[in-house]
Amino acid sequence: MDRARLAGRIALITGASRGIGAAVARRFAREGARLVLAARTTGGLEETDDAARAGGGGATLVPIDLREYAAIDRLGAALFERFGRLDVLVANAAVLGTLAPLAHVEPETWARVIELNLTANWRLIRSLDPLLRASDSGRAIFVTAAAAGAARPYWGPYAASKAALEALALTYAAEVAKTRVRVNLVDPGPARTALRAEAYPGEDSRRLPEPDMLTEPFVALAEAACARHGEIVRIGGGVRDHLKRGSP
Repeated sequence: MDRARLAGRIALITGASRGIGAAVARRFAREGARLVLAARTTGGLEETDDAARAGGGGATLVPIDLREYAAIDRLGAALFERFGRLDVLVANAAVLGTLAPLAHVEPETWARVIELNLTANWRLIRSLDPLLRASDSGRAIFVTAAAAGAARPYWGPYAASKAALEALALTYAAEVAKTRVRVNLVDPGPARTALRAEAYPGEDSRRLPEPDMLTEPFVALAEAACARHGEIVRIGGGVRDHLKRGSP
């Protein structure tokens, strides 16, 4: 490695047991970050940790159901006790839910999708904002999807949750614009993940990029030198800047 771009930076990644989250964790490890990996699946977290260690890093593992909101508060307190700050948050955890007409979606499915994809991210902001502000260059990266801006039949719960997530993250970006915290969203696009396979079971996944091919924007947005703020970065699809021209 010529230059460890995230050397010493403390990074929390949610949904880190597989897919985009695990790929970002592996890349961050190679870039020198000190990882805190959160997911429900302990086995998957351990596999990600093994890969991170093979790349020269390692991680603190946090088995957690992000719909247990008190656990998010405890996580924030534990990070404060151990590190006193958080340099990078990658809020990646999400669930697809059921693809069905809105009138046929079960209330339990709707609640599960909104609780994880939206409310858990608000609780992360609520718990971790003081830690991001305590960093000399706090960075928050939220993972969105094209479904947020597309009125696709049968995608109601997932699309609504991602659209609301974009509004949530961009509101947070506006609120911290005069601080050292920078907030952005990344839309990875189609990738060879379990969520994608759930949505498109008949698709030939061999035609899709591996998650490890999509990690560069996450590194760039996590760097201390990154000045980008209030953007939705669509990998391979450009950028939407939602803050007023001239904002930090």
